[in-house]
Amino acid sequence: MTAWFARFSDPGLLHKRLGPLEWRVLEALWTRGRAASVRDLQPAFSEIAYTTLMTTLDRLHRKNVLTRVKQGRAFFYEPRLTRPEFDSARAADALRLVLNTDGANIHPLLSFFVQAVGEKDTQLLDELETLVRARRAEMASRRS
Repeated sequence: MTAWFARFSDPGLLHKRLGPLEWRVLEALWTRGRAASVRDLQPAFSEIAYTTLMTTLDRLHRKNVLTRVKQGRAFFYEPRLTRPEFDSARAADALRLVLNTDGANIHPLLSFFVQAVGEKDTQLLDELETLVRARRAEMASRRS
């Protein structure tokens, strides 16, 4: 469990906010499902200048959201994470931010989370309970 959480915890990736155009570009790349150059994406962004799209892709690369490979004279960009991985990383970072603040702030969040999970799926609530027990056992064994 700890390794999974760490896998989706990249403060350098997700603390940098993404603007509306950056989100659109990221969504276009996820939808496309393969690496794309500026020229490949331009038809989906005909209302903006080629250079603006190029700058946006470069900015996402510098934020470590995209990888890029040079092929000939063009760069081809791909999202570093799949959409589900990216969403998990954002959730993990949001939770980390809450946990790093005053402890009194966490109780309402945890209460809401348990209630929401219970309303959606009781089996998932059971799985959550199992995870909590496993984590407690792991922590107890480290103390021994």
